[in-house]
Amino acid sequence: MPIEFRGVFAGPLKDLTIAAPASAIIGVIGIKNAGVTELLKLACGQMEPQQGEIKAGPQRRYLAPGDSVNLAPADVIALDQTLATQDALVRTRTVTGLDRLRRAGATVLLASHEERLLETLCDEVWWLEGGEIAAKGDPRQTLAQYRRFVADQVRAWGETIPPRLAPSSRRGDGRAEVVSIETLGANGQPTIVWKSGEYVGVRATVRFHEAVTGPVIGMLIRTRIGFEVYGTNTDREQVRMGPCKAGDAVTVLFQFLCDLCPQAYTLTLASHDPDGAVHDWIEDAVAFTVADERGTPGVANLRAKVTVEAP
Repeated sequence: MPIEFRGVFAGPLKDLTIAAPASAIIGVIGIKNAGVTELLKLACGQMEPQQGEIKAGPQRRYLAPGDSVNLAPADVIALDQTLATQDALVRTRTVTGLDRLRRAGATVLLASHEERLLETLCDEVWWLEGGEIAAKGDPRQTLAQYRRFVADQVRAWGETIPPRLAPSSRRGDGRAEVVSIETLGANGQPTIVWKSGEYVGVRATVRFHEAVTGPVIGMLIRTRIGFEVYGTNTDREQVRMGPCKAGDAVTVLFQFLCDLCPQAYTLTLASHDPDGAVHDWIEDAVAFTVADERGTPGVANLRAKVTVEAP
């Protein structure tokens, strides 16, 4: 049986007007305090709206996180992250049971953070943000919009975290010292999160405790399991430095496109002589994360363009 929200205000929900048909599974997504739980509770009569009305059949059931899965016939069933704590057997049975309920005419509201589940099971996805419908419709398209939003939110959050040196090891003869390392976003602000495809920077400041004729400053990006992704240095980029005397401080900025796949990485910085004699080598000095609007396996985000050629 269909359900309709008309001008509903409740908690974070603001003037919510939307309807779901009978014989449908609707995915509901949103970050914390977006209004997802409130929408599901309203749908099943567990909450009353402060304003507006909800039209639905009399048989309604709300399943909270951790509840046992009751798939007895009902007009409206709302699952609020209910599958998140279930084992594989219960989850498989539940997916089958939800499809049967859909075929029997029920409206199912399914809140989940599992995008693959929502893509394969749902007829439509509603994305809530700030108590309002940010987007709704085809699951794949709506989830793509939501992922883009989440990636942007994570990227913005990264600027609120101060950079911190936490090397796994450090070595060198002490003639120079790496005193600061910053990972910069396209706006030039320090951040611990880069967005894949963003033009980014690494800024390092080195202070010299002894005279060094021709110092070389280098950087190396690794995955969290130690796979070397990309490295360069001032010598390789044909940027000559020095001579530097005791007390001098030099700041070097490396800039490049972050064509990396979303995952965690570390950054190693070093100051050394052209022959490799190390002044200061800071292994895995800074940790950072790459975010993206879609999950891409591997390390290099090559952004392939795919076409189908006629025979």
